[in-house]
Amino acid sequence: MAWIPAGIYRMGSDNHYPEEAPAHPVEVDGFWMDATPVTNAQFARFVDETGHVTFCEIVPSAADYPDADPALLVAASMVFVPPTHPVDLRNIHQWWTLKADADWRHPQGPGSSIDGLEDHPVVHVAYADVEAYAQWAGKQLPTEAEWEWAARGAGDDTEYAWGDELAPGGRHLANTWQGEFPWQNLAEDGHVGTSPVGAYPANAYGLSDMIGNVWEWTGDWYSARHAEPAAKACCVPSNPRGGARDASFDPAQPHIRIPRKVMKGGSHLCAPNYCHRYRPAARMSQPVDTSTSHLGFRCVVRGAGSGE
Repeated sequence: MAWIPAGIYRMGSDNHYPEEAPAHPVEVDGFWMDATPVTNAQFARFVDETGHVTFCEIVPSAADYPDADPALLVAASMVFVPPTHPVDLRNIHQWWTLKADADWRHPQGPGSSIDGLEDHPVVHVAYADVEAYAQWAGKQLPTEAEWEWAARGAGDDTEYAWGDELAPGGRHLANTWQGEFPWQNLAEDGHVGTSPVGAYPANAYGLSDMIGNVWEWTGDWYSARHAEPAAKACCVPSNPRGGARDASFDPAQPHIRIPRKVMKGGSHLCAPNYCHRYRPAARMSQPVDTSTSHLGFRCVVRGAGSGE
């Protein structure tokens, strides 16, 4: 783990997506954070020791999803499947597929495996899974404020975690999408899909893959905007900036009452023509019952000094 010192910074952004606004000062206590996302090898040890079965490996109950098509009530997870031609970017179903029997051991579905991917981030983990891992490890999930502060690496107002250029001097500093998403992946950074953790330079705090590779769960409930400047947001996963559980449901789907958490960091699927979210300030919502092939996590430990 890496020590993240206490500090005050300007969280969010007024220059991009509306959910990132308003930018506002936040104070964060010091904490320890995993230097990389949790890997397949680390998650496998957790499963071996606890017998944990991930959310997407369990057949959903019809009672929990009364309006669902019975054909969709199967053990499944969301998998990115690139189309072969340009598509309507307003329709995510052009590239996301609910694939039966896709899970952390089979990231692309039946017939795939994590052999050779032991040092890649674990994916297909729902919120209950990452909470269970954190408890087993004696850790917690970061708040959104902690995560963003750590990702900035002491670079408060820079556009990216490393400065103001996406690829300074043509050098890619995170695993993102090059080409026209979702059908043309030029892989100029050398990776299609996830990459081994630590494949790109760490930030000033010694953290790798805070940007790109996989999105990361946080412990905060999602709200459509940051609240106006508020109090210290060091370590309370209930999100003192206004993301209460009751406000975390998707207003576009009021009949589906599945709460959502904040995820941060962007992924290997973020591209300039579609998802400019490979930035510390960027944020998105994620239903707690949904796992995907581009979402992982890392943990923190609070209340302990730097050891210096």
